Amino acid sequence: MRPLRSLQTRLGLSLGILLTLLWLAAASVTAVTLQREMDEVFDSALQETAQRILPLAVVDIVGREDEGVAQRLASARDHEEFFTYIVRDEEGRILLQSHAAEPTSFPPWEGPGFGQTATHRLYSDEALQGTIRITVAEPLDHRRDAAREIQMGLGLPLLIVIPLAFLFVLLAVKASLAPLRRFRDLLEGRSARDLSPVPADNIPEEMAPVATTLNGLLERLKAAFDAERSFAANSAHELRTPLAGAIAQAQRLRLETQDQAAAARAAEIETTLKRLTRLSERLMQLARAEGGRLRLDQAEDLRIAAQIVIDDLARSIDADRIVLELPDRPVMSDLDPDAFGIVLRNLIENALRHGSDDEPIDVSLLNDGTLTVANEAAIIPEMTLSRLATRFERGGRSTEGSGLGLAIVAAIAERIGSKLVLKSPRAGRKSGFQASLQLPILKTPAGGPQ
Repeated sequence: MRPLRSLQTRLGLSLGILLTLLWLAAASVTAVTLQREMDEVFDSALQETAQRILPLAVVDIVGREDEGVAQRLASARDHEEFFTYIVRDEEGRILLQSHAAEPTSFPPWEGPGFGQTATHRLYSDEALQGTIRITVAEPLDHRRDAAREIQMGLGLPLLIVIPLAFLFVLLAVKASLAPLRRFRDLLEGRSARDLSPVPADNIPEEMAPVATTLNGLLERLKAAFDAERSFAANSAHELRTPLAGAIAQAQRLRLETQDQAAAARAAEIETTLKRLTRLSERLMQLARAEGGRLRLDQAEDLRIAAQIVIDDLARSIDADRIVLELPDRPVMSDLDPDAFGIVLRNLIENALRHGSDDEPIDVSLLNDGTLTVANEAAIIPEMTLSRLATRFERGGRSTEGSGLGLAIVAAIAERIGSKLVLKSPRAGRKSGFQASLQLPILKTPAGGPQ
């Protein structure tokens, strides 16, 4: 059997079962106590009946003309007679009996006091020095019926009370655990990059150390990640100046030397330094993607930022290499235009680096904020495709890339609540590669500015 994993269910069931057992025990003890008291009351009534009837029987028997004649009293009306009696002399002859008395139910005289047979509870008494003896009998079934009615009276309400008790216990437990559920919902609802402390208002004292420890761990993780991002950004920034100087020196060496071998080595050094410069730029972009502010307080038209990025890239490649498709209406978004530029530039540079040189790169931005960059290339296997957004993962034949471009885009997409979707082959083709993501937009009226 699978154990219950919900604390609320565990507490509700355990408290409900415990309360039920306590009520059943209390009802059982009450029933036993009531039956004992009821037996005492019935015995007292049995004794009082005998003591009231005996003087009347003595008067009736002594005043008779015919001695030793048995007399059965007639019933004034039909009724159920719980107490029956017989009056006998010292020789055991019946002198007087109630109308419903069965002599066979009365045992031989054994002296005054209480007695009991398999079917009746008895009380006997005597008068005139034992010459007149009375025995009053009560059927044991009468007492059993009374005890059963008492037990039913105590038990039947429990059939209603117990389910209601379970319901109230569950509601009380649910209300008591409400702060814990809020704490859980806040923790579940945050993204993997949200390391701010989780509010723990009105949380029970037993769980407060857990919340404190968790928030302390989140603060330490946030400090560690901030230090990592800060180190990457600062290191990349500090490397830009010496790298630029080293590139200039390599270029000067290549131009000034007359040794072809030295010039070739200088060119290799320049290429390596430029690759390191691009890597430092990607590291700064990654730090920005993971820690910087990506959403602004006002909206901007993403078409303008897209056109600027395309115009800048067109200075170093063929003008017809990139085909840009923009909508007629503004695409208003609170996404930082710089962050959008980082996304678009990385996607296009990835397509330029790994795509076919003979086919154009299709870039489209739709009114709903869908950004798509597609290029012609060989089909990428599914296993490789699933790893392309991982840091320092390179797909394709070129090894010049840093392996950070798609990782930067994926990081920005995650922080704006979107997802980088990679496909191969591209939509509508049998080959190629396509990257797309949904950007946050603000809807504008159909007749708005263009």
